[in-house]
Amino acid sequence: MTNHNQRMGELGERIAARWLRRKGWRIVYHRFRNGRRDIDLVAERDALVAFVEVKARRGAAFGDPVEAVHHRKQRELVRSAHVWIDRHGRAEERYRFDVVGVLVDGERVLVKHVEDAFRLAR
Repeated sequence: MTNHNQRMGELGERIAARWLRRKGWRIVYHRFRNGRRDIDLVAERDALVAFVEVKARRGAAFGDPVEAVHHRKQRELVRSAHVWIDRHGRAEERYRFDVVGVLVDGERVLVKHVEDAFRLAR
């Protein structure tokens, strides 16, 4: 990953975390690592835990950032989520996968939150 892409990803994660907090979510983990895989944000609200993948882009030239969460990435997120649940999960919690797309276009920042974007499966 280039330095520019890494900085853009970090900016997107900060924007997404701030946006989620404004919506009543508590960020319980930032960049949960499982080997080479990670979960960008783990957020909690009302006994619901959301594993959040953040995709950020500068400009719309490459399309909607949310569309970049393809099947392989989903599979990696599911594997990492199972590790997180095994380590930190509680019986009363429900789980889902969300995707937050952040589009930075000049001075405008657009945030798109797709709740329950795909399912948890073993």
